[in-house]
Amino acid sequence: MKTAVSRPKIVDKFQSFREGFPALKAKTYLSICEKTILHDVVRENVDSFLDHLANASTDRHGHEGKVNSAREKFAQLVNAHPSSIAAIRNVSDGVNSIAWALPIGEHNNIVVSADAEHPNNLYPWLRLKRRGSELRLVKPLPDGAIDVDAMIDAIDHDTKIVSCASVTFAPGHRTNIHKLGEACRARDVFLLVDGVQSAGVLAHDFSAEPIDGFATSTSKALLGLYGFGFLYVSQKWIDRLEPAYLSRPAALMQTDDHSAMGSLDYELQPDARRFEVGSYNLAGAYAADASLQLLLDLGADAVEQRALQVAQLLNESISSLGLPAAVPSDGTAQSHIVTFGEIDAGGHGFSTNPIIERMSDHLTEAKVAHTIRRGQLRFGVHVYNNEDDITQTAAAIRDAIGQN
Repeated sequence: MKTAVSRPKIVDKFQSFREGFPALKAKTYLSICEKTILHDVVRENVDSFLDHLANASTDRHGHEGKVNSAREKFAQLVNAHPSSIAAIRNVSDGVNSIAWALPIGEHNNIVVSADAEHPNNLYPWLRLKRRGSELRLVKPLPDGAIDVDAMIDAIDHDTKIVSCASVTFAPGHRTNIHKLGEACRARDVFLLVDGVQSAGVLAHDFSAEPIDGFATSTSKALLGLYGFGFLYVSQKWIDRLEPAYLSRPAALMQTDDHSAMGSLDYELQPDARRFEVGSYNLAGAYAADASLQLLLDLGADAVEQRALQVAQLLNESISSLGLPAAVPSDGTAQSHIVTFGEIDAGGHGFSTNPIIERMSDHLTEAKVAHTIRRGQLRFGVHVYNNEDDITQTAAAIRDAIGQN
């Protein structure tokens, strides 16, 4: 069995990072695929925002400096230009922004892998279907992974957009974005990626990945708050997208006066800021500014390497008990999400398999945070996790299945 530790200097850096999370003193947290936990530095930055509000100690420009800083740091994390990043609320916000900005007509079609997607990446396209567009729903592979080849086969000259998750929320397969993106680019089709399960834990390089849009929130592996996130839009598409909603941040202005109207013959921002609407979630921006700096200090590639090492150890430790994992422990499909059990043998928070339910009960008693999704026992690893977490988790499962 491979160990999760191979480079002491990196381990020391991640141990220091781990010590900043109060939640880890009380429980083993293996559920970043569900929601984040706050680092002390992130909370301190949010507290500073509240202090500014309480004491009226900064103005709008001061607050929005954190938005700009967070936008720039996210761009650095994914190797993109800051002008290609918009500050949004969440993935649903980003997906809807693109859905209504693209000129999609009744003769056009949209390609989505329905049974492998979170509902939030389906409802916007169902809405367009009601408007007359064709929605092509591609079945996933039997193991729940997105069938990239089938999605490519579904594309024709009337396809306007293909949308998929970078990592499925369950079982947790990583999608071959490069192969799908290359096929989309060859056909001038917009590839929109729901990146909420990968951003912050798996490395992205938007200068190399052939994607056109990427939506994420900071409420999972980016280690921020709910209600704040980012939308990446490739510069090659900007002038072809007209947002459905428009407010002052999206319009090109010649003044910093926030109450100035400007010309009635407005121009849109020449970059992704055209998708920013109204006032920002400033608390979310303060949190993201701090959490992104923590991730940048660790390094995106080092974060992915460490997270996958720990995920592999978790996968192999539990598989050795006779419970095969739903996602491979290595290779291109591996992610930081590790799941066990038959897919769709149950649903959100429950399984029809009594063994899965028993394991979940024992894990809860052992204070191991986890979830059940689509009937499968699901774990999500981040770089604050270590070998001790895996040992405790495997012990709880051994107890559940009577192998102690």
